[in-house]
Amino acid sequence: MKRPLRRLALAGAVVLVGAAVAVAASSAGQSKTHVATGGTLNVGWEQSFGFTDNFDPTGEYLGDAFGIYDNLLIRTLVGYTHQAGAAGNKPVPDLASSWTMTNGGKTYTFHLRHGIKFAPPVNREIHSQDILTAMKRLANPKDGAEYSFYYSVIKGFDAGHGNTISGISTPDPYTIVFNLTKPTGDFLMRMAMPATGPIPAEVGNCFAGQPGKYGRDLVSSGPYMIAGSDKVNISSCSAIKPASGFDGQTILDLVRNPNYDQASDPYRKNYVDEVKFTVDASSDDIYNKIEAGQLDMATSSIPPQVLRKYATTSSLKQYFHQNSGDRTWYITMNLTQPPFDDIHVRQALNWVMDKAALVQGWGGPTIGSVANHIVPDSMFNNQLADYRPYGTPGNHGSVAKAMAAMKGSKYDTSHNGTCSAPQCKNVLLLADTRAVDTKMLPVIEADAKKIGITFTVRTVNGAYPTIQTPSKNIPIAERPGWGKDYADALTFFTPLFDGRTIIPKGNTNYSLVGITPAQCKTLGVTGNCTGVPSVNAQLDKCSALSAQQPRLSCYENLDKYLMTKVVPWVPYLSSYVTRITSSNVTHYQFDQFSTTPAYSMISVK
Repeated sequence: MKRPLRRLALAGAVVLVGAAVAVAASSAGQSKTHVATGGTLNVGWEQSFGFTDNFDPTGEYLGDAFGIYDNLLIRTLVGYTHQAGAAGNKPVPDLASSWTMTNGGKTYTFHLRHGIKFAPPVNREIHSQDILTAMKRLANPKDGAEYSFYYSVIKGFDAGHGNTISGISTPDPYTIVFNLTKPTGDFLMRMAMPATGPIPAEVGNCFAGQPGKYGRDLVSSGPYMIAGSDKVNISSCSAIKPASGFDGQTILDLVRNPNYDQASDPYRKNYVDEVKFTVDASSDDIYNKIEAGQLDMATSSIPPQVLRKYATTSSLKQYFHQNSGDRTWYITMNLTQPPFDDIHVRQALNWVMDKAALVQGWGGPTIGSVANHIVPDSMFNNQLADYRPYGTPGNHGSVAKAMAAMKGSKYDTSHNGTCSAPQCKNVLLLADTRAVDTKMLPVIEADAKKIGITFTVRTVNGAYPTIQTPSKNIPIAERPGWGKDYADALTFFTPLFDGRTIIPKGNTNYSLVGITPAQCKTLGVTGNCTGVPSVNAQLDKCSALSAQQPRLSCYENLDKYLMTKVVPWVPYLSSYVTRITSSNVTHYQFDQFSTTPAYSMISVK
C-alpha cells in the first residue's frame, strides 16, 4: 500500500515526537487560491520510488503510483472525478463515452470515444483492441499482474492464460463487451483500475513474460507522457530503449502529451506543463527545498519540526493539507512461520503492543487514530467504530492479557505465559528505512520482549518486494499499510486474505491466510503449512451480496472473525494523507480514489 495503497501505502504521513498538534482534516481537499497554468510541479520522493513492479501498470500496486497513473498517464474506460471525499469515489466515463449493463448484470458493453490517441511514440487512435491487450496481460501469470483476481469473474479469464479470453469481445474498434460468470456490482470500479488502461500491442507485447519491464516504456493515454517518449524508436522490439525521462531510480519526468485532447476529458484540468518526481534520501532536505520553493510537495514522511511549524504558524497553514486516507497500517504476521503459526502468539502480540506509542512514532493524533481492526471505520459507515477486540486503557497494551493469551500456546514451554521455546528467539523481523520505521522498531521490540519474543531485525530500503515474495518466508514485518483499491470493503479483504490470490511475486496476502500445503510446495514456502485458516468461503458469500447493508454487515462480521479467529495482523493506525506544499502552489486538490494529490488539478506560479 494503495493505495497502497489501496493498495500498498507509501510514506504519505507525518513524523512527530512529543505533543501532537491538533489540525482538522480538510473536507474540501483543495486550497481556495487562484488557478494558474504552465510551469513545472516539482515533487520530492523520499528514499526510493519503492514501486512494487517497476511502474509496469500490469503489475504495479503501489498507491502512490496509482495517483500518477490516474491523474497523469493512463485513461481507463471508467474513471473518477479527481476530487476529495465521496464525490471522488464516484465512477464516471473516461475512455468510454457510455456503457450498458444487460443480461441480469452479467454483460457490460462499453463504447469508446472517437479520436483519442496514444502519446508518442505510438501516435495512433486508441481502439477496443488496446483494452483487450491490457486485459490479456492481466490474465497472463507470466506478466506479473498483482490484482488480476478482480477479473476472474470474466468468462475464460483464467483459462486462456492471456492468449484468449472468451468473455471479452471487440465487435468494432470502438466497442468492447465483457461477459461475466455472475453479476458483479462493483465491476465498473474494477474497470477503473490502472492495469485495465489501453496498452498498444506493438510496444506492450515486446515485454511479454517480463514482469516490470514495460514500466519505463509505458505509452501514455493520458494528458502527460514520460519525457523523451517522442524520441523512442518502436520500429522493432529490439530497437526500443526507455525514454530519457525515467531512469527507474531517481527521476520520473512527465511532460505534456501532444496528442491529448482536453475536450474529451471533462474531469482533468492539466494546469502545469511538466510534473517532475525526484528521489531524495533525506526528508529534512526535501522539506527545506519545499520551503525554499525548489520543490513544491513531496511523497515523504514529514520531520517533526516541519510539522509543528506548518501546523501552528498561521501564515503557513494554507500550505498544510490533510485528507482521509482510507488506509490502515499494520504489523503483519506470517501464519506459516514459527512462532506466528500459533494463534495464541498472534493474539498475545495484539494484546501487548502499545499502539498509542506506534501512532506517536508516526506523529500522534495529528496524522490519524489508533486502528483496532482491519477496515477503516469510514468504509463501514462507522458501524464498527466501537469495536476494540484488543482494546486497553489508553491503547498502551496489557502484559497481563497478553500472558493470559500466551498460556494457550505450544510455544509457552515454561508454562508461565511467555513465548519461551527456541522458536521465539531471534525471529526475523523485516523493516524499512523510513523515519517512521526507526521510531516504531524500539516499541515493537520492547513490547514483544515482555512476552518472550526477541527479533533479529533486517532493514531493507524499499521492503515491499521482499515481503511480497512468499519464498522469502518472512515471519513478521512492520512495513505494510493498505488503502482501498476502490470504495468497497471487498478491496481490503480479497487482496489481503484470499488464499487463491497468493502468487510467487507481488503477493499481497503477506500473512498467507488460506494457503494450502500444495501451494506451499509450489511457492517455496517452508514452515507449517498444515491447517492454515482460510476465509475463502466467507469472502465468496460477502462478494455475492449487492444490497448495501447486507454487504456491509457481511464484511463487518468477516472483519471480526479475522481479528479473533485468524489474527493475521496487529493493526495500529488509520491514517490521514498529509501534504505540505510550497508557496509556488497556487491551487491544491486531493484525489480520493488514489488518496494522493490530484496532480493534474494542481497549479503553480
